[in-house]
Amino acid sequence: MRSFRWTVGPRCAAALRCAAVLAAGAAVLPATALAASAPTVSTGAAREIGYGSAVLTGSVDPNGSDASYYFQYGVTKAYGGQTVIADAGAGVHTVSVRLPVTGLQPLTVYHYRLVAVNAAGPSIGADARLLTTKVPLSLQILASPNPVLFGGPITVQGTLSGTGNGNRVVVLQASSFPFTAGFQNVGNPLVTNAGGGFSFPLLGMTLTTQFRVATTTNPPVLSPVALESVAVNVSSHVASAGRTHYARIFGTVSPALDGMQVGILRITHGHGVLVGGTILHHRNATSSKFSRVVRVTHGVYRVLVRVTNGAQVSNYGGPLLIR
Repeated sequence: MRSFRWTVGPRCAAALRCAAVLAAGAAVLPATALAASAPTVSTGAAREIGYGSAVLTGSVDPNGSDASYYFQYGVTKAYGGQTVIADAGAGVHTVSVRLPVTGLQPLTVYHYRLVAVNAAGPSIGADARLLTTKVPLSLQILASPNPVLFGGPITVQGTLSGTGNGNRVVVLQASSFPFTAGFQNVGNPLVTNAGGGFSFPLLGMTLTTQFRVATTTNPPVLSPVALESVAVNVSSHVASAGRTHYARIFGTVSPALDGMQVGILRITHGHGVLVGGTILHHRNATSSKFSRVVRVTHGVYRVLVRVTNGAQVSNYGGPLLIR
């Protein structure tokens, strides 16, 4: 019987050796090296904490597989809220991440945690907490009516907003024309109601005045300035001039503003047409007077007193019906 002997060439021998090495290596590699790993996550500290928002931070290692992340948050560990989802990449190194949250309540403890997920599944970071800040106090005011007739009453009212705005002491401050003396306290302080509201009544306004309201805190919280204008009080009348198609229009103005211009207007389609004019003359220490004969037709007339001294503002008299 003949016998045969198989021989292996150099190339085949090398291939067999490589196959043997790969097979041996596969036998010793752990299973985790053959499949993607879930991300590694760490919940970080909250930053830029305000009364209604914060920035949540943390770190994510995608472990070589494309990963996304988001934060869960809420007033308990049940969370209930979630940020938008963001991309953490597919690297093999830890990256810092951060996302903003809004719509939070002031002076409230919130729980939050970082969640990341890739093809291998999700990973959840540890629970962390943040405390939102209080809403800073702020003031808004309104003076009415504006303008007010010379000698008339006004009310300066407003609201103190923010955390702890109820039962706060506030004071009214005023600076009257020509505004050189600065703001001075007026009347007695008030205590805001439960909603932060307050109202200061004032009588006998005679000068255009700037108002503001301040808290008694240190430092004080100041409202914007409200300018209250005082309009001259014009009393106007009409009488016969003794001539057909003519009438005498006369009256008084307080305070005394001798020399200021007076215009007599006929009201047509809602607009005033000037038909005559004069100036104010001295009447007494508290008022001036005017009188002027003008040609008239049937209709409504009004007197305009033009004031330029800055202490008061211009104003109209009441409508005068001439038949």
